[in-house]
Amino acid sequence: MPDVVFPCLDEAGALPWVLGRLPAGYRAIVADNGSTDGSARIAADCGAVVVHVPQRGFGAAAHAGLAAATAEVVCFCDADASMDPAELPRVADLVLAGDADLVLGRRRPTSRRAWPPHARVANTALGVMLRRRTGIALHDLGPMRAGRRRALLDLGITDRRFGYPLEMVTRAADAGWRVAEVDVGYAPRAEGTRSKVTGTVLGTARTINDMRKVLAR
Repeated sequence: MPDVVFPCLDEAGALPWVLGRLPAGYRAIVADNGSTDGSARIAADCGAVVVHVPQRGFGAAAHAGLAAATAEVVCFCDADASMDPAELPRVADLVLAGDADLVLGRRRPTSRRAWPPHARVANTALGVMLRRRTGIALHDLGPMRAGRRRALLDLGITDRRFGYPLEMVTRAADAGWRVAEVDVGYAPRAEGTRSKVTGTVLGTARTINDMRKVLAR
């Protein structure tokens, strides 16, 4: 069964629900990126494997979690309760069955509050740029995704900031991978949490800048 990497920075309020929603047999790896709210302790108490990642950056946490995984198939999921880990089989099953090499969850908002307008616009723009760069028509660079661990490591992803998810897709496309997309729910984040990527206009701008650098390589 798959391992699931949860990049984490101060998600204490969301982790009990998130980890409690894991499908049977799936193992949680919480890559803690310097939380100061007790997230690492809570994750351990909930039965997750905790990896401490001193290098700041979403990509640093995600990659450290991938390196620590031992399952053949590895999933990634946000730790802020915006996505339901119970839906992970929808993403992982295509990889497990050998029908795709990389599967992304296309976020379908469950309420108007789930996805700020500035983040939607940025996501659409990135989708256009990605299509021009790779020829792959994706609607969303969703954070819920799945692939085979060894193959993901062999992609040689170098970005350790917010460009990590995009670089995974561009390198997969360059390697001729079969990239697929399935629908998953996207809800407002747990109360008291805010997205480090799209929670503010500034955060979105920084993310776009990181991803532009990936596309320019």
